[in-house]
Amino acid sequence: MIVYGVALLSGCLILGMLIGEAFGVALNVEANVGGVGIAMLFLVFASNSQKFKSLTEGAASDGIKFWSAMYIPIVVAMAARQDVAGATEGGLLAVVAGTAAVAVSFALVPILSKVGNSTSTKDN
Repeated sequence: MIVYGVALLSGCLILGMLIGEAFGVALNVEANVGGVGIAMLFLVFASNSQKFKSLTEGAASDGIKFWSAMYIPIVVAMAARQDVAGATEGGLLAVVAGTAAVAVSFALVPILSKVGNSTSTKDN
């Protein structure tokens, strides 16, 4: 019953995008302002609402949980793609700064994992 999850997700997305477009028009900006984030909030509220309780029980619950879990990584990937496109249009300095931030983040992963392991072994 993943179909119910898709229906709930698409309804929330359409509503969020319409509100985001309305915010853009109200703020005189030629962009959708927060539509995806608003849709995500609608999805969280709707999936926990009593009105949708009959849709979120049984087999339909698996579909809604699946799409609720998939929604955030999809939104993050879409935002990252937009950031990269904007950075490449911003010039060489933006690309170098983005590349440096990623390199520093990768370099800190082993250091942070050692810090996390040392605190967990001290607790035992």
